[in-house]
Amino acid sequence: ARDLKIALSARQQEHLAAITDPDKVMALLRMIDGYEGSVTVRFGLKLAPLLFARPGDFRKAKWEEIDLKAAEWRKVASKTKQPHIVPLSRQAIEILEELHPLTSRGEYVFPSARAPRGNKPMSDNAILAALRRLGIEKEEMTGHGWRAVARTLLDEVLGYRVEIIELQLAHTVRDVHGRAYNRTQHLADRQRMMQAWSDYLDKLRNQTNET
Repeated sequence: ARDLKIALSARQQEHLAAITDPDKVMALLRMIDGYEGSVTVRFGLKLAPLLFARPGDFRKAKWEEIDLKAAEWRKVASKTKQPHIVPLSRQAIEILEELHPLTSRGEYVFPSARAPRGNKPMSDNAILAALRRLGIEKEEMTGHGWRAVARTLLDEVLGYRVEIIELQLAHTVRDVHGRAYNRTQHLADRQRMMQAWSDYLDKLRNQTNET
C-alpha cells in the first residue's frame, strides 16, 4: 500500500475562474449594467456580486426565504446542509424590491423562462451564458467566481477578518478549540461587511479612470 501511495499522483484542485483585479471587476460590473437579456437573468447578474452565494443556492432562492424587512435571506446551504443567513445590503434589497412584483407570483426569485408559473428555477447555465454574451470568457470568470472575488477583496482591500468572510461563504470555520462556529454568530459583523461590500462595488462601478 505504501508503494501504491507513492505511485499515485495527488489530485490537483481545480479552481474556478474569477476576476480579482479591482480594475477588471469595475469593467465587469459596468458590462453587467449594460446587459439587455431576459429580466430574470439581468437581475440575477446584478444581485450575484452582492451576495456571492453558491450558484446552485442562488438560482434556487425562494421568496419564502427572503425577509426584506429583516434584510436577510435565510436558507439551507446546499454543501453543508446547515442553516445559513445572508444579510442583505441596501443595494440588494433595492434589486429584490424591483424584482418582487415580476416574479413573486411563483416560488422562485429567479424562475425559469420556460416555467410560466415560476415553479422551476432558472437553469444552471443561464448566468454563464449571459457572461459569455457579454464577452467574458470561461477562463476569466464563472458564476461561482464571485465567491473568489469577494473572498480576495474583502480580505486584501477592505481588511475584514478571514473567519468572518469564511462564515459568510458558508464554509465550516472552527475556533481555537477546534469547535465549529455557530452559523448565527458574528451576524452583526457580517451585516456590516455585506453593506461595506456593496458600497465598495458601487464605488468601483462609479469611479472615473484617472489619466
